[in-house]
Amino acid sequence: MPALTRKGAATRERILQGAAAQIREHGVVATTLDDVLARTTTSKSQLFHYFPGGREELLLAVARLEADRVLEDQRPQLGDLSSWPAWWRWRDRVVERYRAQGTLCPLNAVMSQLGGVTPGAQAVVTELMRSWQAEIAAGVRHMQQAGEIDRAMDADRAAAALLAGVQGGVLIQMSTGSTAHLEAALDIGIAHLGAGDRGQA
Repeated sequence: MPALTRKGAATRERILQGAAAQIREHGVVATTLDDVLARTTTSKSQLFHYFPGGREELLLAVARLEADRVLEDQRPQLGDLSSWPAWWRWRDRVVERYRAQGTLCPLNAVMSQLGGVTPGAQAVVTELMRSWQAEIAAGVRHMQQAGEIDRAMDADRAAAALLAGVQGGVLIQMSTGSTAHLEAALDIGIAHLGAGDRGQA
């Protein structure tokens, strides 16, 4: 797509944000293009100008938006894993984020509608997990440099294991409504990294 004017970029962003909000409130299946047009006071020609692929392209853009939101909702804690209290603050932020989200996950709903095996959908999830793991790994390395975590530990694998635990806990929460498994995965995962005593938080 050619570079957008400031007005064009604003219109595209309004459509994208409106579609995301509509999906969060009503679900992806119940959200139609007409709903998005009504919510954003835009025309069908405008929507197809900025999203030529129609509903599928719009949903993919919403998926990217929701993936970015997963990380933004963890900030600034995720980017400051520089002490054990900081790790526990991040843990609490993650639990708070998913407890507020409840059993309905906008990203998962959109990805299910797109079909998780499409290249575009896979790229969204792959980039989210890569970025999330990299930030956790950066925290592990910081603690290794501070002498708080064994330098022999593979920071990337440790981050991957912790992230896998978080994702597993979130999936269980989506089925049960309980964050107990998510909290257990975080508590044990952080404690496994080193002397992360909850009492220091």
